[in-house]
Amino acid sequence: MTKTLLSFGHGYSAQALSALLPDDWRIIGTTRNEDKAAQLMSEGIEPRIWPGADLIPALNAATHLLISAGPTEQGDPVLTELRAEIEIRRDQFEWVGYLSTTGVYGDHDGGWVDETTPLTPSTKRGQMRVDAEAEWQSLDLPLHIFRLAGIYGPGRGPFAKVRNGTARRIIKQGQVFSRIHVEDIAQILAASIDQPNAGAIYNLCDDDPAPPEDVIAHAAELLGMPIPPAQDFETADMTPMARSFYAESKKVRNDRIKSELGIKLKYPDYRVGLAALLASDQQTR
Repeated sequence: MTKTLLSFGHGYSAQALSALLPDDWRIIGTTRNEDKAAQLMSEGIEPRIWPGADLIPALNAATHLLISAGPTEQGDPVLTELRAEIEIRRDQFEWVGYLSTTGVYGDHDGGWVDETTPLTPSTKRGQMRVDAEAEWQSLDLPLHIFRLAGIYGPGRGPFAKVRNGTARRIIKQGQVFSRIHVEDIAQILAASIDQPNAGAIYNLCDDDPAPPEDVIAHAAELLGMPIPPAQDFETADMTPMARSFYAESKKVRNDRIKSELGIKLKYPDYRVGLAALLASDQQTR
């Protein structure tokens, strides 16, 4: 039987997973716009403009579901429209993956969290993710929840901002973030598909939580450019969205992806990841 992945919100992480799946997989990905649909088609993905398209034929074919579409104030968009259709087909799904965020843990003053840490989000976005996780968990599905740290990778690194002079080293005492390279997200999802464990929850992050200003400084050093000046968080001119990212400080443990899925991270810290990004960038420039 052909394996068919139906991917809701087929974006950055889902595209990286698609590149790892065997050639005989059928991949159907939803997107909101025509330009993205054309890009997906060029990559061998069957695009569906959604909301809008009739997804019942895709659901009928699906053996695997990946949900990257984020929740709204109205709830999870996939379940809002398709909950009943998904529930009645639950026996046909071998694996369901939901991409969440480590924001569900809230602020821990720079302390460590793992998958057993209580969910105490401190932002509205984090609370919507908690609610969406619970909504998916209420269904009788082979569900796997992946809580992603800050994502970086090709096209999503700090180099462009450092080069054009817009990078800022925002200093907030004790602030620390975890992050994850998109290729490591992809290999973790692929490993889970190969080793389903219904009900599992995994943190997706590297081994080295670090202050964001250290990452910017290292990127500048790699480029041989001056390190951007430090700006104090309290007085820095920031959008409410940008400022909200500093509302939480924590270090995220990733032991479970290693012990249960046998993962060896390709990019165990930001130094390795940035060096690889720069090498790739220089090859394509």
